[in-house]
Amino acid sequence: MQNIKEKIYEAVKNVTDNVTDQYPKNWAELPAVQYSEEDNRVNRWADNKEQDSYVRYRFDIWDDTSTSKTACVLDEKVSALGLKRIQCTDQDDNSGYKHKIMRYEGIINPRNERVTHL
Repeated sequence: MQNIKEKIYEAVKNVTDNVTDQYPKNWAELPAVQYSEEDNRVNRWADNKEQDSYVRYRFDIWDDTSTSKTACVLDEKVSALGLKRIQCTDQDDNSGYKHKIMRYEGIINPRNERVTHL
């Protein structure tokens, strides 16, 4: 299993002052970014071991004015890790805040950490 959650955090921790892997608790500090691992599974198995892993990460962005600037900065940081953006969509949110969801995926080779795509 490839655990890249720390790499994700290191890449995005400076996108805004309110970055967490949990639902944001501080709504006075916007924009807020939540990241979560949605999937992490064996992509290819041979010789009784994992040859590479498929990972998918979700990023939620909330802001009171616009999520676009934060989304562009986030995209630059996450794409630099080799993950490919597979979704970016505005979401209706009952909170009244602007809400954008972004998803990234990749296939990671555990021996050299090289990222490829479907």
